Amino acid sequence: MTLENQIVLITGGSRGIGRAIALRLARERPAHIVIGYCMNHQAARQTVADVESLGVSASAISTDVGNSDLLRELFDRVRQRWGRLDVFISNAARTTFRPAMELNVRNWQRIMDMNARAFLLGAQMAATIMRDNGGGRIIGLSSLGARSYAPGYAGLGAAKAVMESLTRYLAVELAPWGINVNVVCGGFIDTDSMRLAPQYKQLTEYITSRTPAQRLGQPEDLAGVVAFLCSPDSDWIRGQTIIADGGFSLIM
Repeated sequence: MTLENQIVLITGGSRGIGRAIALRLARERPAHIVIGYCMNHQAARQTVADVESLGVSASAISTDVGNSDLLRELFDRVRQRWGRLDVFISNAARTTFRPAMELNVRNWQRIMDMNARAFLLGAQMAATIMRDNGGGRIIGLSSLGARSYAPGYAGLGAAKAVMESLTRYLAVELAPWGINVNVVCGGFIDTDSMRLAPQYKQLTEYITSRTPAQRLGQPEDLAGVVAFLCSPDSDWIRGQTIIADGGFSLIM
């Protein structure tokens, strides 16, 4: 597998899952990896440096995927700078951990803007660039909260469910342009954002105890799946939600 001569854009690419994806895809020798990030300049610079240490060109662009104007500016800069886009990884996410009855309109709108709307608009903008270059790959990141209950996860769970549904529609509608769309559902991954969850310690103990793999998922576990979906070997997989959760969802 190789991404030689390809341009890759990863939103939320400076830390956690996004960073792991950037480092994994760098092993496939793309022409350039663009790290989209929001506020942590130091983390973005470090990820760029780590990608470049693997011999791959990289850069970081600050954006807010929940702001449609700034998101459009990100894609405009990619088009202007490189003239093409081959792989778009929609990874940036943000949430407020609250029960459904405690979500207000402001919370709800921000979560939807940062996740569901950002995925839709990002896919539209990416597809417009990819169409002119003969196709590409669009991959979203979801979680088990899209289909099963998780404490305090109502807003993000609903937004991720929207992403998974959109993936099926986009996969059909973008196929004539040579664009393949899938989403990776990672279960419970040990990231900074997960550590903000209510009762984190008790939650991780519970997850580990009922996961056949007997551990928490790590960002690198998802990065390998994403790398496969970027490869020609995955061409027959379209519009799918690939669950990579160590077997957690198999246990009743």
